[in-house]
Amino acid sequence: MLRSRLLLISAAVLWSTSGLLIKSPALVALPLADRGLMLACYRALFAAVVMIPFVRLRAIRWRPMLLPMIVSFAAMNLLFVTSMTRTSAAAAIFLQYTSVVWASLLGRLFLGERITRGNLVAMIFAVCGIVWIVSHSAESRLTGNLIALGSGLSYAGVIFCLRYLRDEDSLWLVSLNHAVSGLLLLPWVLSLGISLGPSQWSLAAVLGVFQMGLPYLLFARGVRSVRTQEAALLTLLEPILNPVWVLLFWGEPVGTATWLGGAMILGGLAARYLLFSERSA
Repeated sequence: MLRSRLLLISAAVLWSTSGLLIKSPALVALPLADRGLMLACYRALFAAVVMIPFVRLRAIRWRPMLLPMIVSFAAMNLLFVTSMTRTSAAAAIFLQYTSVVWASLLGRLFLGERITRGNLVAMIFAVCGIVWIVSHSAESRLTGNLIALGSGLSYAGVIFCLRYLRDEDSLWLVSLNHAVSGLLLLPWVLSLGISLGPSQWSLAAVLGVFQMGLPYLLFARGVRSVRTQEAALLTLLEPILNPVWVLLFWGEPVGTATWLGGAMILGGLAARYLLFSERSA
């Protein structure tokens, strides 16, 4: 169990670099209307190219749950990257993490997973923190925030499907998600006729390999033996770190409300592990 939790924490740290990369000057130079679409496509394809050669042929098999998993992942990928280009990194990432609530409900309804007292307390703190940050964020934009909320719902679907398919090969699942997500967007991207420069291609590759592909592999492995609720809560480290990287490297301001909301989220996590040590879970 400890190893699985460490895998989830590592995935969260790598995921947290999304704002740092997407808001870099080289990628901000891309047209705003097409930036989210292009980055969502290329980062998914780069991740797939790296992982597919390592997928074992015997692990490849069809299961009906693969379809909703692929759809959820493709939607999450596009919606999250687009929201990151249209609102602040803090607003985009915290709104995406409304997935904590949706994932818990899906786990309870369809997997029969009990919502423990510790997880319930942590979820309440997390939701309060997210609501506080979003409602007090002056730089948030309505369109970007609505897109980010959609990414949160899609992300919950990914968490639920990976948990349901925990007996399948994680590399096969992650590779399939990235490949289909990128290929679905590729014709649309190519029709734009926009070419990337060397630095932009390099950053897109980093997005695909280190920010997207590797952490999803870690997450898929870790979530096998961790409850849906706890997996979603552990990855809340991502929205804490994401705006910090953007502030340190690109100077995007983080308001007091963001820090207060982050404290609520971390406080909920601390309560879950320090005050509610559920050994039987």
